[in-house]
Amino acid sequence: QLQAFGGGLVQPGGSLKLSCAAPGFTATDYAVGWFRQAPGKEREGVSGITSSGDLTYYVDAVKGRFTISRDNAKNTVYLQTNSLKPEDTAVYFCAIGGRMLITMARAMNDLDETYCDYWGQGTHVTVSS
Repeated sequence: QLQAFGGGLVQPGGSLKLSCAAPGFTATDYAVGWFRQAPGKEREGVSGITSSGDLTYYVDAVKGRFTISRDNAKNTVYLQTNSLKPEDTAVYFCAIGGRMLITMARAMNDLDETYCDYWGQGTHVTVSS
């Protein structure tokens, strides 16, 4: 079962490090995507990483501010969020899928949740002064 945590309340310009733990899975078998859903909006893909970490994806809105990484020994994927803006306020979800989750995201510039197989519960990120 996936577990996303690390959210919270932060001021604009602040940072949070989100974590996605997957204790029931073998890290080298799956890619991970981060998605978010803001109030009243559809869920959108934010970032993703392949099982080995050789490929990553970022939606344009977070490029240069967010960094995705993984520690396969800990079966955990991280999303470091910096320079947070009020528009980053959302519930953040992690999901796992195959390598195509990332290769298609890079090709289409869109992290497509149809390539995801399992989802974790979300963690709330609120950016407000």
